[in-house]
Amino acid sequence: MHRMDERNRRIGEMFSAIAPRYDFLNRLLSLGRDRTWRREAVSRIRPARGGRHLDVATGTADVALEIRRQKGDGAYVAGADISLEMMLIGREKAGRPGKPDRMAFVRAPCESLPFRDEAFDSASVAFGIRNVADRERGLMEMCRVVRQGGQVVVLEFSKPEGTVFAALYRFYFTKVLPRIGGLLSKRSAYVYLPESVQAFPDPPVFAEMMRAAGCGAVEVRPLTFGIVTLYVGVRT
Repeated sequence: MHRMDERNRRIGEMFSAIAPRYDFLNRLLSLGRDRTWRREAVSRIRPARGGRHLDVATGTADVALEIRRQKGDGAYVAGADISLEMMLIGREKAGRPGKPDRMAFVRAPCESLPFRDEAFDSASVAFGIRNVADRERGLMEMCRVVRQGGQVVVLEFSKPEGTVFAALYRFYFTKVLPRIGGLLSKRSAYVYLPESVQAFPDPPVFAEMMRAAGCGAVEVRPLTFGIVTLYVGVRT
């Protein structure tokens, strides 16, 4: 395992604690929309079939498995995460019958990825970049391991603005979600979730961070009324 600072270690321990209920609560608390968001993000990754892909903060490997599903058996997918318990669940899902073994998992923080320069056609991170202690360094590492012209794809929660829907969503996200999460898993993790989203940069600011890290053009696309934002950068 590569070096982690204290904040990364605490985040890893928190996610390890909620790993057994993580997938179930993702489906429940997003009303099943998380699958749609991941499918949309992976659909932007090239090549359309095959290729070598990295999924950072892979967790229970939902995005990594979606990459393999969309890109076919010729694709190779590596998943990196700081929570061994989350990845063990992902490895179990990846090893089910009928799924050829074209996946690997490594315990490493986003800021210190153990891969050579330009090793992958793409690097993705879904709902994990806000948890990275040194976000700028993490983005630079993701860009470093992607070949020139490859994609850096980020899917992250964002803050809907200025509508009745936004007010209802904020109430759900800050009041209802932590209560449900606390009943079924570790409440502190689901209190941390809205707090970390509130602290995350707005989409234009984050897109500029991606450009500064090594992406050229960065497409910013809000999903589901701005609950989530999809960022697609091209490695320069």
